[in-house]
Amino acid sequence: MSYELQALIGMLELLTVAAAEVPEARVVPLAQGLALIPVTPAVLSALQGDAAVARSAGGSGFGGHSDGFELRLAAWSKAGPIACVEAEYSGGGGTQRAVVWFDGRVVLGPLASGEFEPAPAEGTPISRALRWLGGRVEAGRVDEFDSVGLGAHRNTAGWAEG
Repeated sequence: MSYELQALIGMLELLTVAAAEVPEARVVPLAQGLALIPVTPAVLSALQGDAAVARSAGGSGFGGHSDGFELRLAAWSKAGPIACVEAEYSGGGGTQRAVVWFDGRVVLGPLASGEFEPAPAEGTPISRALRWLGGRVEAGRVDEFDSVGLGAHRNTAGWAEG
């Protein structure tokens, strides 16, 4: 079974305010006061903005997103930390990537794990980002990823549809 996710994750209140700027965005509550915005093609297009205006801001180089995308996340992060996460798994192997912005700058990452790489002792990129956002491992759960409920849907479209 495969799994694919592209999302923004932050505190529910922060993402609710942020999503008000992007009509295509849908905020989905997670456990522990967190929420995600599925980064669908429509959301990504809306977030890209005018990259020419944002060129001087510099970016993390994460996910091949435009400077406009990163500038928007940096602006939102002035109100609280926000993560951009990506995961893709199929047939037992896969990749994860994560970066966290706070106070207008990248504070974690970009982090990446390669296909069939064992998880490092400090956790997978997404679990590390969730930890930075305040996520924690709950009793009986594998990690932060599992504890906040990121396994509820198998793909980004599933999160977007609810």
